[in-house]
Amino acid sequence: MATRGKRAGPRRAPRQGPSLSRPLLGLALGVTLAVVAWGYLVYAAIDFGSAARDGDSGAWMFLGIASLGAVACLFVGLMLLARLLRRLGVTRDPSAPEEPPAAPRPVGGRRAAR
Repeated sequence: MATRGKRAGPRRAPRQGPSLSRPLLGLALGVTLAVVAWGYLVYAAIDFGSAARDGDSGAWMFLGIASLGAVACLFVGLMLLARLLRRLGVTRDPSAPEEPPAAPRPVGGRRAAR
């Protein structure tokens, strides 16, 4: 019995990466703002530290506040970055079950195991 025509399935559209959506853009904006705020607070802490070393005793309090703020901004930025990477599919949830390892390939290839 002779067959006519092609036996291939229908063509699929090429797979696209994740589209830019509002939640992804919001996370990216949050990471950017947290990193910019961290940089500003580090710069301010350096400035307050130099003023405190020059004898301004009130600058020590501002140095501590700026340092704690910088730590908080860096922490928030890293948490938002981790969430963004998970949404993009770069990382996966650590509590998700792991896929079982693939069975070892038979020596000699697929046809040799018959």
